[in-house]
Amino acid sequence: MKKSPLVPALAAALFCALLPASPAQSAEKKEPTAAEQRAQLRKDVQSTIARYKKADPGINRFFKESSGYVVFPNVGKVGFIVGVGDAVGEVYEEGKLIGTASMSFATVGLQAGAQEYSEIIFFEEHAAVDRFKQNKFEFTANASAVIVKAGASKSSNYRDGVAVFTHTKGGAMVEAALGTQKFKFTAPQAAAKKK
Repeated sequence: MKKSPLVPALAAALFCALLPASPAQSAEKKEPTAAEQRAQLRKDVQSTIARYKKADPGINRFFKESSGYVVFPNVGKVGFIVGVGDAVGEVYEEGKLIGTASMSFATVGLQAGAQEYSEIIFFEEHAAVDRFKQNKFEFTANASAVIVKAGASKSSNYRDGVAVFTHTKGGAMVEAALGTQKFKFTAPQAAAKKK
């Protein structure tokens, strides 16, 4: 019987992944500072906005007409029966950066896989932006998002004062699950006080 070369290759890859990092490797991989993390988030948010506008130029109307929006450039989600995920993004009101936001979510149901995507939430009225800033905003299972592609925004509109757009970056997730997304807003002054 002929053995598959795939099994030894997978075993070797798993063994290497489980080896502890050498001191030289650990020294090279230093934790980024808060300022570096903030700069990277800003860069990721701007490239996400540019990618959405390139994929669907019609989305510009949401950027121009909304009272505010939040951009999550990297949302990670993994799940098998129970799914979890989180993200960090920037919050804008009247086109001006007003703070950051974190998102966490959990789902329960038939699901398996891992996925990475970006998400932009537009708020039609100031009342919705205020609810978001007061951490009184969450999505339940009935919230729906529009997948960004050419022309998708043309037929999209606000639903209960909110419009949500997503763009898949990688991975695959098979899902028929229910859950919620919860958000936490942080103003720049609050972040500075925590240091």
